[in-house]
Amino acid sequence: MLGFLSARQAGLEDPMRFQRTESTRRVLGLELNKDRDIERIHGSGVNTLDIEPVEGRYMLSGGSDGVIVLYDLENSSRQLYYTCKAVCSIGRNHPDVHKYSVETVQWYPHDTGMFTSSSFDKTLKVWDTNTLQTADVFNFEETVYSHHMSPVATKHCLVAVGTRGPKVKLCDLKSGSCSHILQGIFFFFETTITLSK
Repeated sequence: MLGFLSARQAGLEDPMRFQRTESTRRVLGLELNKDRDIERIHGSGVNTLDIEPVEGRYMLSGGSDGVIVLYDLENSSRQLYYTCKAVCSIGRNHPDVHKYSVETVQWYPHDTGMFTSSSFDKTLKVWDTNTLQTADVFNFEETVYSHHMSPVATKHCLVAVGTRGPKVKLCDLKSGSCSHILQGIFFFFETTITLSK
C-alpha cells in the first residue's frame, strides 16, 4: 500500500487505480456473519430484500416462488448464535399471493404498517402489514420489473414502477391511480451517463 501511495504522490500512478485496488481488497475481505442465520421459508430463490427503515428490526423477502416473508431480525433469545425467525408469510395458499416471481419488496418509508411488492404477474400490490391483506392493487399491461418509493418524500406518496415497456409509471398511493407517465427518462439517463464520463 505504501508503494501505491508513493507512486500516486509522485504522479506515476493513475489516481483511480489505488481506489479500485482498495475497493476490491475490501470487497474480497467481506464475510457473512456466522452468528446469525435466517429461517428458510422460500421454496426457491430469493429475488429481493428490504429492511424497514424506522427501527431496522424487520426484513421483507420476496421470492421467485411468488412468496413474501416477513422476518424479525432482533435477537430476543440473547444467545450468541441465533436464527432470525419468520414472523409471517404470504404463501402460495394466500388469496392475494403473487402468481409469479416477486421482483421487488419495499417498506413504506415512514411507517412499518404498510409495504409494497411488485411481480412478473403485472401487478404492484400495497399491503397492510398488520392484516397481511392487500390495501390496493395496481394492474399493468406489461411485466413489472421493479418499483421504488422515495425515502424522503413527505408531500406525496408516489411509487415509480418500471415495466417491460420504455415508460416509467408513477402510481399515487393516496388516489389509487397511475398519475403520471415518464417518457424520456431512458434517453436522459443515457445522456447523463455519457456526459459524466
